[in-house]
Amino acid sequence: MTPPDHETVAWLVEQSMLHQAKTLARRYSGQGRLWQRPYAEAQPRAASTLASVWFTAYPAAIVTRQGESVLRTLGDPTLWEALAAIGIQGIHIGPTKESGGLRGREKTPTIDGNFDRIGFGLDAAFGTQDEFIAMTQAAAEAKAIVIDDVIPAHTGKGADWRLAELRYQDYPGVYHMIEIAEEDWYLLPDVLPGRDSANLSRPTVELLKEKGYIVGETQRVIFYEPGVKETNWSATDVVVGVDDVARRWVYLHYFKEGQPALNWLDPTLAAPQMILGDALHSLDVLGARLLRLDANGFLGVETRPDSPAWSEGHPLSVVGNQLIAGLVRKVGGFTFQELNLTVDDIAAMSHGGADLSYDFITRPAYQHALVTGDTEFLRLMLRTMREYGIDPASLIHALQNHDELTLELVHFWTLHQADRYTYQGREWTGSALRQHIRTVMYDRLAGENAPYNQRFVTNGIACTTASIITAALGLRDLDSLTDEDKRRVQRVHLLLAMYNAFQPGVFALSGWDLVGALPLPRAQIEPLLADGDTRWINRGAYDLVNVAPDAAASTAGLPKATALYGPLSEQLQQSDSFARQLQRLLSIRQAYRIYAGRQIAVPDVTNPGLLVMAHALPDELGTQVTALNFGPTPIEESVVVAPGGQRGQAINMLAETVEGVVTDAGEITIRLDGYEGKSFLIRGAPAATI
Repeated sequence: MTPPDHETVAWLVEQSMLHQAKTLARRYSGQGRLWQRPYAEAQPRAASTLASVWFTAYPAAIVTRQGESVLRTLGDPTLWEALAAIGIQGIHIGPTKESGGLRGREKTPTIDGNFDRIGFGLDAAFGTQDEFIAMTQAAAEAKAIVIDDVIPAHTGKGADWRLAELRYQDYPGVYHMIEIAEEDWYLLPDVLPGRDSANLSRPTVELLKEKGYIVGETQRVIFYEPGVKETNWSATDVVVGVDDVARRWVYLHYFKEGQPALNWLDPTLAAPQMILGDALHSLDVLGARLLRLDANGFLGVETRPDSPAWSEGHPLSVVGNQLIAGLVRKVGGFTFQELNLTVDDIAAMSHGGADLSYDFITRPAYQHALVTGDTEFLRLMLRTMREYGIDPASLIHALQNHDELTLELVHFWTLHQADRYTYQGREWTGSALRQHIRTVMYDRLAGENAPYNQRFVTNGIACTTASIITAALGLRDLDSLTDEDKRRVQRVHLLLAMYNAFQPGVFALSGWDLVGALPLPRAQIEPLLADGDTRWINRGAYDLVNVAPDAAASTAGLPKATALYGPLSEQLQQSDSFARQLQRLLSIRQAYRIYAGRQIAVPDVTNPGLLVMAHALPDELGTQVTALNFGPTPIEESVVVAPGGQRGQAINMLAETVEGVVTDAGEITIRLDGYEGKSFLIRGAPAATI
């Protein structure tokens, strides 16, 4: 093997994100612009006021017109007319920048849906920078914003990684990578032909820790798969550096092997420079107003003598998030984090970090309520959130996204395994409660009861919102759904939308939700599942405004999913469609500014399927009560929502009728059919806390 020539190294530097970030950063130094806005504290309510209803697109799933790019399709005024009609105020497009890796000067494809970034330029598969900017302008004309992505925890194996392997200048400081002395290479596994790294076994990781090379095993192995990924550590093959020295490196990767982890506390501070530059590029070059911080809880890792290395909840993650979020606020934007963390960690990061957090706290809990017809676990999680001082207005309450339905229940797995919780009339440890909930969910949502859904390693279940609902309704064969079955699915889908939308904060839904997408059959996408990543079944292609009715797949090659509701453009012509009924819900949410309310009560109930949430609306608009029946059986129950309140009327906000009274004790009688939701407006009731 020979070292690379100077021309190759110079080419890699020009391609590298660190080089691009340093060049971009020079535009800001000494400019007054960065000192005109407060930035130290998170501003969740300002962020949700900017856009409180989001459409989360997935670029690889977008069906386009023949010869048209994804970004041009997402900037189509016809699409924005339809989205605005529903009440969409923001579009989160998912990662669209260059991703994958490099072998020599040849690019290799993304291995994780463009979450393995290697450049600031746009991925040609999705469109051009000009088309991205045109999309932001089309959104602005519809009074909406564009939300882009920053990935602070890792990159793909692009130019930055290749320069790091070559030990060129500051680049090794970008990553958690350790040079292994040649006399210890015998400890490392061979790298198979066609690969450039090999995953380490647990015994090898322990040996390398004993020899002082690495911090050892981490608290969990995300995407664990025997024989594929058994630890978060891998070894490179022999690489000859720019100094003509042959090396083998061991590197950390919390996610896939092609996603090396960034080192946020290397003395070069190369990784923070690169990520901050990426954020500035999205905001000031592309025109985004808000950024997702993906995988943002893995920015610090620290050795512990007699236990796994400390990686989750590490204070360095809090600091790193504050740096990114603070800079974004300095230039006039906002951020949100999408990572499944403990409630403690979400609370800690909320003080000066991302302005908003994805609601992984109640997301699996509301789906558990649907599957079991019992809201007790959901109420437990809502109250846990309040115990930690997390404002629902700081959360993004979402239906489906590009990932699996997570069943990690991290809160009960790491810090709170031994804590005691009361559930179903008995005490449980956190670990026992977690195992119970997971067992129920796996049994009901996959396997024999729902063969169309698939387990996703140890994390959860690959499924769509619609296929969660079909499983909950006991519909096992998706090929034989009747019109009545589809109406039942739509009814439950609207119930789940109402749970998420009729509380403070941001409401997010995907293109898969809007069309009622079902999972793709495994046989259609078998090559994509080869590494165990079953999430591809829930990423089928969709056509929101019927731009290509005869298309069988997206431009990226994802097969078109079966859509129970049909294109958005057709739904808007039907008064009883999912889109039209969602439009009604969101118009009420906006008119009464429920997104800006304050949660004052999650009262106890007698009926297991009932969930009640009370919110004080802003500007003395009154008290709003969300009442939802997660079961098939009709409910009638009196619930205290405002103790000490004045006697008055309870107005059904959906039907625009008076439906009962509020007693002197602040009690209202709630009547719900199976899988029905209602919203009540109570004027004059005080914002008391239950």
